[in-house]
Amino acid sequence: MVKLSTSSTKVREKSRAFIPSLDAIKSDKITELSHKYWASYNPDDHAPFEQSIVDEIYLNELVQTSFHTRRIALLEISQYLENYLWPNFNAETSSFSHVMSMVCMINEKHREGLSVWDCFQNDTEKFGEFFHRVLLAMLEEAKSSLREGRSLLHFLNCAFGSLEIDLVRKQVQGLVSLHVWHCISEGRREEEFKRFPKWRKYWKGMLKRDSKESDDKKKQNEFNRAFFMNLIKNFLNLLDIQDYMQPELNEDFLKYVERFMELMIDLQALLPTRRYMNILIDDLHLVVRCQMSPLLEHGDGHLFSQLLDRLKFYTNFEICNETGDSMNELEIMLEHYNKITNLQEKMFVNVPDLRQLALSNVCSIDTRASLLKHFKQLESEQLKELAASLHLIHDKSEDINENFILEVICNKYEKRVSQIKQLNAMALYPTQDIIWDENVVPSDYHSASGQVLALPKLNLQFLTLHDYLLRNFQLFRLESTYQIRQDIEDAIFRLQPWQAEDGTCLFHGWARMAQPVHRFTVIQVSKPNLGDSKPSMVKADVTINLSVRREVKAEWESLRKHDACFLLTIKPPNKAAKRYDLRGDFVSQVGIAYVRGCEVDGMLDSNGRVIEEGPDPRPHLSGDTRTFRVLLDANQYQKDMDSIASGKEDVYETFNVFMRRKPKENNFKAVLETIRDLMNTNCVVPDWLHDIILGYGDPGSAHYSKMQNELSVLDFNDTFLNIDHLKQSFPEYKVEVKDTALPLERPFKINFLDAQQKQAGKEESEIKKALMVEPYVVPMRGPYPANKPNLNKIRFTPTQIEAIKSGMQPGLSLVVGPPGTGKTDVATQIISNIYHNFPDQRTLIVTHSNQALNQLFEKIIRLDVDERHLLRLGHGEEELETEKDFSRYGRVNYVLAKRLDLLIEVEKLQKSMGVSGDVSYTCETSWFFFIHHVLANWEAFLLKIKRKDSEPPTPEIIDEAFPFHHFFADAPQPLFQKKDYEVDLEIAEGCFRYIKRIFDQLEEFRAFELLRSGLDRSKYLLVKEAKVIAMTCTHSALKRRELVDLIFQYDNILMEEAAQILEIETFIPLLLQNPEQGRVRLKRWIMIGDHHQLPPVIKNMAFQKYGNMEQSLFARFVRLGVPTVQLDAQGRSRSSIANLYQWRYKKLGNLPHIQSELEYQLANPGFAFDYQLINVGDYNGAGETEPSPYFFQNLAEAEFVVATYMYMRLMGYPAEKITILTTYNGQKALIRDVLNTRCTNNPWFGLPHKVTTVDKYQGQQNDYILLSLVRTKTVGHLRDVRRLIVAMSRARLGLYIFARIPLFANCYELAPAFNILTQRPSSLQLYPSESYPTERKLDNKPDDCVIIKDMPHMANLVYEAYMLKVETIKQDQKLSEAEMKAKLPEPVGLDKGQIPTPIQFESKPSSAIRQEGGEDDAVKMEVDEAEDDDDNATKEKEEKGSDMDVEIIPNTDEATVEKPSETEEENKS
Repeated sequence: MVKLSTSSTKVREKSRAFIPSLDAIKSDKITELSHKYWASYNPDDHAPFEQSIVDEIYLNELVQTSFHTRRIALLEISQYLENYLWPNFNAETSSFSHVMSMVCMINEKHREGLSVWDCFQNDTEKFGEFFHRVLLAMLEEAKSSLREGRSLLHFLNCAFGSLEIDLVRKQVQGLVSLHVWHCISEGRREEEFKRFPKWRKYWKGMLKRDSKESDDKKKQNEFNRAFFMNLIKNFLNLLDIQDYMQPELNEDFLKYVERFMELMIDLQALLPTRRYMNILIDDLHLVVRCQMSPLLEHGDGHLFSQLLDRLKFYTNFEICNETGDSMNELEIMLEHYNKITNLQEKMFVNVPDLRQLALSNVCSIDTRASLLKHFKQLESEQLKELAASLHLIHDKSEDINENFILEVICNKYEKRVSQIKQLNAMALYPTQDIIWDENVVPSDYHSASGQVLALPKLNLQFLTLHDYLLRNFQLFRLESTYQIRQDIEDAIFRLQPWQAEDGTCLFHGWARMAQPVHRFTVIQVSKPNLGDSKPSMVKADVTINLSVRREVKAEWESLRKHDACFLLTIKPPNKAAKRYDLRGDFVSQVGIAYVRGCEVDGMLDSNGRVIEEGPDPRPHLSGDTRTFRVLLDANQYQKDMDSIASGKEDVYETFNVFMRRKPKENNFKAVLETIRDLMNTNCVVPDWLHDIILGYGDPGSAHYSKMQNELSVLDFNDTFLNIDHLKQSFPEYKVEVKDTALPLERPFKINFLDAQQKQAGKEESEIKKALMVEPYVVPMRGPYPANKPNLNKIRFTPTQIEAIKSGMQPGLSLVVGPPGTGKTDVATQIISNIYHNFPDQRTLIVTHSNQALNQLFEKIIRLDVDERHLLRLGHGEEELETEKDFSRYGRVNYVLAKRLDLLIEVEKLQKSMGVSGDVSYTCETSWFFFIHHVLANWEAFLLKIKRKDSEPPTPEIIDEAFPFHHFFADAPQPLFQKKDYEVDLEIAEGCFRYIKRIFDQLEEFRAFELLRSGLDRSKYLLVKEAKVIAMTCTHSALKRRELVDLIFQYDNILMEEAAQILEIETFIPLLLQNPEQGRVRLKRWIMIGDHHQLPPVIKNMAFQKYGNMEQSLFARFVRLGVPTVQLDAQGRSRSSIANLYQWRYKKLGNLPHIQSELEYQLANPGFAFDYQLINVGDYNGAGETEPSPYFFQNLAEAEFVVATYMYMRLMGYPAEKITILTTYNGQKALIRDVLNTRCTNNPWFGLPHKVTTVDKYQGQQNDYILLSLVRTKTVGHLRDVRRLIVAMSRARLGLYIFARIPLFANCYELAPAFNILTQRPSSLQLYPSESYPTERKLDNKPDDCVIIKDMPHMANLVYEAYMLKVETIKQDQKLSEAEMKAKLPEPVGLDKGQIPTPIQFESKPSSAIRQEGGEDDAVKMEVDEAEDDDDNATKEKEEKGSDMDVEIIPNTDEATVEKPSETEEENKS
């Protein structure tokens, strides 16, 4: 690369993400060029291609603007790449500007998270030529600047991150294949061949193939194999020639070296790319050269240093490069010993001066200090000769620095600390050094900035399970740190610390979540465990004064054991309370010195003892002083003690603030401990899942069709409604029915003949798809009507049947469920079928949210699943819409109550049989009664009615001999029909089954008699009794250690909402049980979700986008090509509304009832269309507004939406059938405010079912949706198609979207939906004369249509309709004006011809409010804080770029009063 002058050094700053506004697009020069040359809306009037236009755009719009994101975004939105650059690219004639322009467009698509490679798929040869041009540009120093080189590196990184795309993989694999070993020394190559003999064979085969290639191909191969060697050498040269004496280094240089390090890290973090590249990087001594660079010591080299640490970590990763297997500690130790002993052998023979080193034991010489001590004895020439003989340098005649050789020797031979030991020595709580390190926990990250971060990434593939867990551990820890930082800043801003004259810290304000520390004392430091250097336990007492309101005091006193809290040291620089600069540096303004985490052990009573948690009431404590016993992090305590020993300040003498956190957000430590426990244990993942989880091997290897234990016979139980339904469910199979006298009615067993043929070893071509159907009769369970099982009533589609079949089979099943396709019904039927097919197996149900888990559980309850086998773990079971308690203790109580009921039945049976004695006292005595009396009577009965050869038995004999007539006296009579012997015998056997089931259940319940405590009984229920156990993914992560200790076992996992669950939270449920004899019991893993809808919620944009933490395991499996079953028929929305999102799926139709049921055929009363996109213009000259940073509102849309809601209520629509959605929290607050003003106190309007954001409404639906898109300047985060799909798919019967149409219609990603929406008029069309409900059909259009021009017009219409209705009621009921006003108030804010502005908002950043206000402000904000956990606000930051908290304080009290049910509902969701 060329050396840049450092005279124009600039301060590095973050670039705010940008999506250009409509006005900017229209007035820009790029738009003019687009219209003339490539615009898709003007395809017939394009001027011919001109290379000079491309060169001009590149020079003027990109280079001269320093590759500004705005210019690149404008070009990308105009489809510059798809319509102009790529179609006219020619490898020979296209200029460097043309290549760079394409690179910039591809990088921009990658930044936006869009599909990058689609437009290249049709011409792979041409793409290969383009890729080669890019590689040439990266190596040609004369052509590219550092800024262009950075873009090229970014492009290459995008390519290596898309290895699942065949087109890309074909181009990049040659760069990292075995060919690159041509670039290492021959001696080093031979050394590697000795270690891995198989590679020598590959090498010879490769040389043989290369010799037969054409000259052009040989030339291409030579270029490819030398590419990375040349690139690394260019980088090292650039690193060497910089002038590090300057106080500030060139920004382009820094960003280039950081981007290069990122590329090297990513190459080392993927097995396909590191296998051979690792040797090349080591041979070129990249890590050592970087370690010796002066950049590490420079003030601007902090991020470079952090990236180098990550590169060293992956370069030395504990993995076998040949096999890809993880290396255990023993293997690592043996490899290290082999290296040292080989070194000693060479020293003994060749270097007499180092005889002492050659004869020493390994442990005494494998440290850095020892190696330097011995090798520094050698002369420079001896050192070079030695390094050459060890293949550390290519040639001893090279001019190489002596220190460099010593560093290379130490790098290779010194003993490295085990990665697991490093992990175990890590403190789980973040400290101030991590919390405010912007390179690790960025507060304001944008992908547009091109910023490189020292973060792990969740890629498509992982090196080992340890690598997989470690990356998730680090990202989860940092995401928690980001949230902790927000809480700390919030608390300290509220406390308003200032420095007194004596230097102590005083507080001008107060905070609900933090209190000043009165006294802190470390009371116990326990001895280290064997083999540890840290204390086994560190306890401390924290005393605070709670002279606060009663409810706040109660919150502090309710701190529970294991709650995480934080101890802070504040040393404020200011001498008096002052306002803080919210955009300034927090640490320097506030003076925060130390942050340490701790875990609550309990609150102390008046005697200094910890108050134990339990059912007993807590003792009353007088006064306001409270002392909490806390457990400090032993690892952090040891580090702090070491610092104190070196002369630093004692941290534990300085704490002056004690902070707690909200319980729902405070489970991070338990999850981190779970992940760390997994890394410390030998994680045994089923063999059939291991490679797929890491991203290697055949993606379909875990599909049931490739599993060795595929089942050929399946009992579908009640899945099919009848034989015709069964035949229609297998359109590709030839269906045969087994000869039988039984009627062709459900239940059915199906024998899949193709599976049998495959297992018999037949070739694929010979296997015919056929199945044999066998109906069977379910044995009668008893004579009572309640004994009849609940049967399935859903007519499943063929794809739903395939999903059910896949779920019943062993292996991995992925079910993609688009909106409204019956995912929950499919999941319920799978669970029911597994329960009946495999009664000894246990099934674990895991979902993302309590709401989804409850919906699934409620459907399971209605099926033929015995209640005693159901268990719901975690909080949320109280929200089940049933009076039954399915929690652990609820199930224990059910079992105990059921036991008593069954013993009463035994007593009844005893009396009916005339048996004396107390046989119904316990389960044990009941079992003896069954064996000696009941079973004996039954066997005697069977002997009496046994068929005799001479004469057939008569039906009457069963009735006469049946021994339990008196017991079944309350059953429907007569018990026996006395017409058919076989029928009556089945009735008798059914009666005995009923009796036997009583005793079988009592035998199962016997353990509950022996176990006396509720805890023991609940554990037994969990481990032995329950067959279907449900929990959320968070609960499984928190309770893993407890479940494993209980020897919890399960055979099947079903995950709902799998696309919304974090990778690690999806993985942990696989490991809630210990392996049995090295084998895992898990047989089935069913994942149901939709990766086309919103991903897991990550609050920090850096972790979400850069670290790819929003990637779910479900979505990764889909990317890898794991076979899926996509449900292909939706039954939620009208077919016309479904068209708005069906395009996103390969094949998505409608269920028959969408066409046949009357509600889908009728029109929406009062509306001309069932869906409509309504254009909303500016109101009072304003469109979108931003009353505080990143808090977007649109008054015109809010008023229009509320007016439409009021219109619907006047038509007669029920409020519970209407939901108002928006894409931003600011608009949600504004709409609620307008609703409170207009509708809350008016019985004709009231409030709609829900007002919330699109993100929070995922997984829910309603009949009518009013949707506000808010933005008028930029498209915003709706450009994420997944959010669009959620927004379009919530409505069943009516969808009305309020937006600035030209803005959204011009967006490429939204085009498929908006092309349909814009086919209808953009003005709302109404029929005010109608009322709800209506009998008008959809295609019937009356003549009295009213076209709404704008929002004031709509408001006038509502006002007139309201007053007309008032007048009508007044006349009908003959009420006076005063009586009418008392009965029905006028609509507030609505007046003929005028729409006043609603309650004005005083919008401020949260921290500013905290400075000015106190407790009253905090109380006002509680509801919003509870509701707006901002699932979607964080996603907004991609285009806005701040983590600024925003809190709104309306000027009137009533605007702050939220409807309790809404708050509760949002918290549930």
